[in-house]
Amino acid sequence: MLFPIACGTTIVLSSFLLFLVQPILAKQILPWFGGTSAVWTTCMVFFQCALLAGYVYANWLQARPRIMQRRVHMVLLAAAVLSLPIIPSVSWKPTLETDSFWQINGLLLATVGLPYFSLAATSPLLQRWLSHTLPSAAQPGVYRLFAWSNAGSLAALLAYPFIIEPWVSSRAQSWSWSVAYGVFALLCAWVAWRATRPGAAYEPVSATAAVGDAAAAALREGSPPGARHYALWIVLSMVPSAFLLAVTTHLTQNVASIPFLWLVPLSIYLVSFMLVFDGRGGRGWYVGTVARLLWLLPALGATVAMTWGLSAQNGVLHIQYALPLFTVGLLLACVVCHGELAAARPAPRYLTRFYLCMSLGGAIGGLGVGLAAPVLLNAYWELPGLLIALAGVGVWASLQLGRGARRLWVLPALAAVVATVWFTHAYVQFSGRESVSASRDFYGVLRVRSDPPGDSQMRRLMHGTIMHGEQFTKPDFRGLATSYYGETSGVGRALTELGRRGPLRVGAVGLGVGTLLSYGRSGDTFVVYELDSHVLEAARRWFTYLPQGNAQVDVRIGDARLTMERELAAGKPGKYDLVVVDAFSSDSIPMHLMTKEALAVYVQHLNEDGLVAFHVSNRYLALAPVVAELAHALGLKALSIEDTPELNYLSYTDWVLVGKSFGPALLNAGQLMEPQAGARPWTDSYNNLFKALKF
Repeated sequence: MLFPIACGTTIVLSSFLLFLVQPILAKQILPWFGGTSAVWTTCMVFFQCALLAGYVYANWLQARPRIMQRRVHMVLLAAAVLSLPIIPSVSWKPTLETDSFWQINGLLLATVGLPYFSLAATSPLLQRWLSHTLPSAAQPGVYRLFAWSNAGSLAALLAYPFIIEPWVSSRAQSWSWSVAYGVFALLCAWVAWRATRPGAAYEPVSATAAVGDAAAAALREGSPPGARHYALWIVLSMVPSAFLLAVTTHLTQNVASIPFLWLVPLSIYLVSFMLVFDGRGGRGWYVGTVARLLWLLPALGATVAMTWGLSAQNGVLHIQYALPLFTVGLLLACVVCHGELAAARPAPRYLTRFYLCMSLGGAIGGLGVGLAAPVLLNAYWELPGLLIALAGVGVWASLQLGRGARRLWVLPALAAVVATVWFTHAYVQFSGRESVSASRDFYGVLRVRSDPPGDSQMRRLMHGTIMHGEQFTKPDFRGLATSYYGETSGVGRALTELGRRGPLRVGAVGLGVGTLLSYGRSGDTFVVYELDSHVLEAARRWFTYLPQGNAQVDVRIGDARLTMERELAAGKPGKYDLVVVDAFSSDSIPMHLMTKEALAVYVQHLNEDGLVAFHVSNRYLALAPVVAELAHALGLKALSIEDTPELNYLSYTDWVLVGKSFGPALLNAGQLMEPQAGARPWTDSYNNLFKALKF
C-alpha cells in the first residue's frame, strides 16, 4: 500500500513543480525580452518540447533492464540537483537585436533543462513501474494517475498568481522551488529503487476497458499499437494544444489584454484531461454514446459560434461575450479531443508510447502556433484554421458512434464544417477591409488601416484591437497631434510647459506612428526607444510624423530599459527634459517598465528639473496609483492629469507625471497623488496585478 501512495505523491509533486517553474522563470526573464505576451508563448513552447523529451526518455528507459533503469534515473536526478538553483544568469540578457525565440529557449535550457526533463519523465515512468506491481485486472487504473498529475499542475497554476507571486520575491521563488525539487528527487529516487529492486513483482499485462472500436479492443487485449493508432494519438493531442495557444493569443491580444488571462485557457486545458482520465470509476466522463453526444453537440455549436465571433461587432466582440464564448468553447473542444484520445488509450504495457505520442502532438501544435505561424502568416489565421480542424474532428468523432447514432449525427457535424468555413471566409474578408498593410513578428500583428475617402480620412496603426496612433491623410492636417497626444493631455501640457525653457531633449519609450514628434521644433531632439523594428518600418512608410518632423530624431531599436541601462553603464546619460513612457502594446503591461528600478533608470537620464510621463490609460487596470507609489518610493512627486477632449480625433487619456516639482500650469491641470496606506511599490521581483484590476 505504501508504494502506490508514494507513486501518487511523487507524480502529483512532480506535476506541481513542473507547472510552477513556468511562471517563476517566465516572470524573471520577461524584462529581458520586451515584457510582451510572446515571451509567455515562447516559454510554453519550450516546456512542451522539454515535456516531449522527458516522455521519449521514459519510453526508452522502461524497456531497459531493471538495474539499468535504477542507475540511469538516479544519475539523472543527481545531475539535476547539482544544476540547481534555477536562477537565470544575466549573461543571457540580449545585448543586440537578436532572435528572441531561440535566445529564450537557450536560456531556459541552461537554467532548468535537467530538472524539468526529469520532472517531465516522472508521470509516465512511475505509472509504468506501478503497473508492474498490480494484478492484471487493476492495471488500467494507473491511468487515473494522469488525472492526478493534471490536478497537481492546475494547483500550481492557480497558486502562483494568488498565493506565491503577491508575497514572495522572484529570487526567493527560485530558491524555494529548488529546495522543493530536492525533496522530490529524494522521493523519486526511493520510488525508483523500490520499483526496480530484485523483489519487485513483474506480471504479464492484460488490460480491459469499456469503449472503442475493434482496433481499440485489440489494444486492450495487449496487441501492440500500429501506425494508425500512433497517428490518431498525435493528431488528437496536436489540435487541442495548438487551439490552446491560439485562443490564449486571441484573448490576450484581441479581446482583453488583461495580464494573467493566459491562466484561464491553460487551466481549462488541464481540467479537460482530468475529466476524461478520471470521473466515474476511473473511466472518465466521456464514456458511451450518450456521454459523447452530450459533449460533442455543444462542442460543434461552440466551434461555429467562435468562428462567427472572430468578425462579430467589427472584430471587437465585447469581453462579456467573448470571454465566456472562447473559454467554454475551449473546454468543450478539449474534452472532445482528449475524450477520444482517452477512449483509444492502450494497455498499460504501452502507456509510455501513448504518452510519448500525446507529448509529440502537443509539441507539434505548440511549435506550429508559437514558431511557424509568426513566420509564415501575416495575421492570426491559425485560429480560424484550427476551428475548421475542430469541426473536422467533430465529424470523425460522430463516425465513432454506434451505427444508428452515426447516421443521425454525422450530417449536423458536416453542417458545422460548412458553417465554420463560411464564417472563416467572412473573417478573412473583414480582416482585409480598409487594410493597406499587415505584418507579423515575435511581438504580434501590426496592421495599417485607412478610412474610405471623406472629409476626415484617417490612417491608423493597429496592434490587435488597440490603436497605436493615427494621422490625417490630407496634407493640411497631417501635422496635427491626434489620439492620446492632444495639447490638453498630460504629455501635451508637459511638453508645452518644458518647451518654454528653450530647446528640448525628449526620450520616448515607444514610437507608435510618431505622433509625439508633432511637438518637435527646430533645435529639439527626440530619442525614441522602440522594441519592434516593424513599428519603425510602418511609421516611416505609412505616416509622416517621423520623416517630416522639425526636430532631430534618433530611433534606437531594442528594449528601452536595457538600452538605457547600457547607456548609463557607458557613462552616456540622455540628459532629457522629459522621458515619455508609452509602450503598452495592445493594453498589455510590460511590467519591467513600471517598477522602482525602471523609474530609477529614467530619473538618472533626466536633467535636474526633468519629468517622467507615464501613459496609464487602460480599460482593465488602474495604473495611476502604481506609478504614484513608485514616485514616492524614490522621494518624488506624482501628478495625475486626466483629459476628456471635445475634438473627435482626440481620445480620453490618463497620464501621470513624475518629478521633483511641477510648475503652476501643470498643478492647475492635474492632481497630486498621495501614497496609499500599506501599499507596496512594484519592483523587479514584486508586483500585484490583482490589486490594480478595475472591478
